Amino acid sequence: MNMTSDDAARHALLQADSVLATKGRSFHWARHLLGAEHAARATRLYRFCRHVDDLADEADCIDRAKAALHAVRDAIITDRSSDPIVGDMLRLMQACHIDPVVPLNLIAGVAGDLELVSIADEAALLRYCYQVAGTVGLMMCSVLDVNDPAAFPHAIDLGIGMQLINISRDIAEDAAAGRRYLPQPLVRDMALEDLIMPPVHLQPGLRYAVQVMLDRADMHYLSGEQGLAYLPVRARFGILVAARVYRAIGQRLRRADYAYWQGRTVVPTTGKATVTARSLLIEPLRPQFWRVARQHNGALHDNLVGLPGVIARPSIARPETRHAG
Repeated sequence: MNMTSDDAARHALLQADSVLATKGRSFHWARHLLGAEHAARATRLYRFCRHVDDLADEADCIDRAKAALHAVRDAIITDRSSDPIVGDMLRLMQACHIDPVVPLNLIAGVAGDLELVSIADEAALLRYCYQVAGTVGLMMCSVLDVNDPAAFPHAIDLGIGMQLINISRDIAEDAAAGRRYLPQPLVRDMALEDLIMPPVHLQPGLRYAVQVMLDRADMHYLSGEQGLAYLPVRARFGILVAARVYRAIGQRLRRADYAYWQGRTVVPTTGKATVTARSLLIEPLRPQFWRVARQHNGALHDNLVGLPGVIARPSIARPETRHAG
C-alpha cells in the first residue's frame, strides 16, 4: 500500500522522534514545551543533524563517510535527494526558508572530523563549534519562525556554548577516536592517550583546561539566553529548558572538579526535573526573559567574522521591546 504524503510525513516524524529520544535526550525532555508545530519541526531538524553526524561517526571507512557526506552536500545544493531523511530536510528547508549555506557549513564541520583532529587555538575551536553547533542554532531560528537578524548571533552563541560543554565532557572518548578539540595552548604536547586516562602529574593541567572551556561556554550561554526574548513565548520556554538541562552537564562536571576521566557526566531525570521547575518558575520573573538584549557581545564573534549570521563589531544598540509572542 502506498502512503499518502500526510502518512509519509507522520511516519517521518515518528522516526525522527525515536532518534531524538535515543540520542538527544536533553532536547527530547524539553521539546513538548515548544508547541506541536515547532516541536515537530525541531525534531525533524535534529534527525537530519544527527544523520549527518552518524554518517561520519558510524561509517566503516573514511572514504565511504566522505562520499556519503558529499552526497548530502550535493542534495542540499541541487534540492534533490532519494534519501528519506535528507529529502525531509529539503522539505523543511523550503517550508522554513532555511538558507542552504547554513547546513552546508554544518556538513563541512562534520567532514573535518573524519581526519585526525588537532585544534590549534581558540579561534579554530570557535569556528569548529560554529560549524557543528552554531549552524544548528541558526536553523532553529528558522524552524521557530524567528526572522530578526539581531537574534542570530545569540542563537549561534547558544549552540557554541552547548558544543563547548559537549567537548569538555567527551575529551576521553574523542581522544580515543583520534580527535583533540582542546586548543593546543591548553594541552601543549600531551599525547592522545594522556587525554584518555591522564597520569596524575597531568591531571591538574587538564582540570584547568576543562575549567577554561566551561568558563568560555558560560559566556556563550549568557549571550544565548539574552536572545530568548526574540522567540515566540512558548518556544522561549522550550529552548530555555533544553539549554539549562544541557548546561547542567557542565555544572556537574565542575562539581566533579573537572575530572572528566572519572566517567561520562550525565544529568539524571531528577536533575532534569529540578532544572525544568526552576527555569519555568524563576526565569519568567526576570525582565530579560521578556525584553531583548540591548546589544550582542560582539567580542564573542571576533573569530567568526564573515560566517552566516555573524554581525561584526561594533554591535548595533537596539531598544528594549516586548516580543509579540
